[in-house]
Amino acid sequence: MLATPGARAFTAGNLIARLPMGMFSVSAVIMIAGSRGSYALAGAVTATGLAATAVVAPFTARLVDRYGQARVAVPATALAVLGSLALVLCVHVDAPAWTLFAAYAATATTPNTGGMSRARWAHLHRGDPAALHTANSFEQAADELCFMLGPVLAATLCGALFPEAGTLVGAVLLMTGVLVFAAQRATEPPVTPRTKAAASPLRTPGMPALLAVFLATGAVFGSLEVVSIAHAGGAILALQAAGSCVAGLVYGSLRPARDVRLRLLLCLAGMTALMSLPLLAATGSAALPVLALCLLIAGAATAPTMVTGMTLIQRATPPEQLNEGMTLAVTALLGGIAAGAAAGGWLAEHAGTATGYAAPMSAAALALLVAAAGRRSVNRVPVQAR
Repeated sequence: MLATPGARAFTAGNLIARLPMGMFSVSAVIMIAGSRGSYALAGAVTATGLAATAVVAPFTARLVDRYGQARVAVPATALAVLGSLALVLCVHVDAPAWTLFAAYAATATTPNTGGMSRARWAHLHRGDPAALHTANSFEQAADELCFMLGPVLAATLCGALFPEAGTLVGAVLLMTGVLVFAAQRATEPPVTPRTKAAASPLRTPGMPALLAVFLATGAVFGSLEVVSIAHAGGAILALQAAGSCVAGLVYGSLRPARDVRLRLLLCLAGMTALMSLPLLAATGSAALPVLALCLLIAGAATAPTMVTGMTLIQRATPPEQLNEGMTLAVTALLGGIAAGAAAGGWLAEHAGTATGYAAPMSAAALALLVAAAGRRSVNRVPVQAR
């Protein structure tokens, strides 16, 4: 896959730009909580940034589709980096709390680098489902790797150097990675001229059902993160991400499914079953190594589910709106993560952390039910050659 001309260069730039995605929220929490002595304020600021991203990201992706990746991604990233630097400055000079919300909200212009990379693979391997399946699996494994290493790097920098170090290093990495990525013009998907205003991908048959699945799947991740931190500390989450990363690479070596919609149902069923393992281990008062093993195994269903879902998103989205379609999926995922984190935190606090593991299993079951209920509309998704 990486032997494709230009693939190594844009992949390297994208990985550099994607690593900070797992750094910024952790760095912001450490920096703000350390300065203001309030985790509630730190959580509220990061939640505001997440909400702002959910609103702004689809519009940024629409501009990327209309004017090209390089022309939009670089200035959008520059604005986001300025927002991060403004946050550091506001914390450093002890500015009023509202300035923290405004500064972090400005980072919402960060482009969806993972979506832009998938769009390049879709352009390079259009008409080759097997190669595109492998590329999507690789991208999902890269996502898991970055979200596994990012928080560790952020915590290390903030602890070993100074509280603002994680945000500053993340901003430098993001800008550098996007510049390297955008410089690879040979692999950039061409802009399709539009003679009239295009309808939103939301109106594409099957897309609302797919986004609802991503929303419920995000709730799995959000609730699992909060409950695991409350039950055993954040370090154990790396095992779930590691299991997903390995599963993504293995899944990419398999043949693509003939019936992708049926494969999605099977993946969601597997995720529901595997998410019951941490619940059984925690409620059974199993030792921490047993819970860690259960999280590692549970992670194995994550990447195949995400790869299959993203494949359907790519097929459901018109080629000239591919970045927007994939960003909508990421936005739904982020919304689900936020809702899942709130639900998991409430359940862990009121029913106990062990019982809290019922939240990710229930969210996975909900995703399965939504996918099954929307099967009729998903079956109308047009299969488009890439």
